[in-house]
Amino acid sequence: MRTPEEIKSLSLLGNQATKYPTDYAPEVLETFINKHPERRYLVSFICPEFTSLCPKTGQPDFAKIIINYVPREKMVESKSLKLYLFSFRNHGDFHEDCVNIILNDLKALMNPLYIEVLGVFTPRGGIAIHPFANWADPAEPDMQALASQRLLAAFSRATTL
Repeated sequence: MRTPEEIKSLSLLGNQATKYPTDYAPEVLETFINKHPERRYLVSFICPEFTSLCPKTGQPDFAKIIINYVPREKMVESKSLKLYLFSFRNHGDFHEDCVNIILNDLKALMNPLYIEVLGVFTPRGGIAIHPFANWADPAEPDMQALASQRLLAAFSRATTL
């Protein structure tokens, strides 16, 4: 069980007066300490209600965002992640940019061993876009191999859809 000291920095979880950011807000992201850093394991988030705006037309874009990572010392708290993803609602950027921004922000926040972000965007104009970005710690050969394998799998998946 976590002690009050371990979770005192989490200001959003359990807060009944949560304010939803209306503009891109990476500062809402919060972390907690991984109690099992000696073990490599996968954490997955599936966020089926992601929205952003087209930077040219201002029209809304909808997606399922899938985030997978292998933690090191810090882990992202899920309510802060929800609020962070919600902050893209009025953010105008292309699908590929949104996926890379999410990856970069989470990488900077947690310093994971490995992280990947997939955006499964709803087709608009008859075209579906599924950007995939990943990163692995360059000092970890097995994580680098995983990154290569996952990128190749994404290529394979894209050509068979």
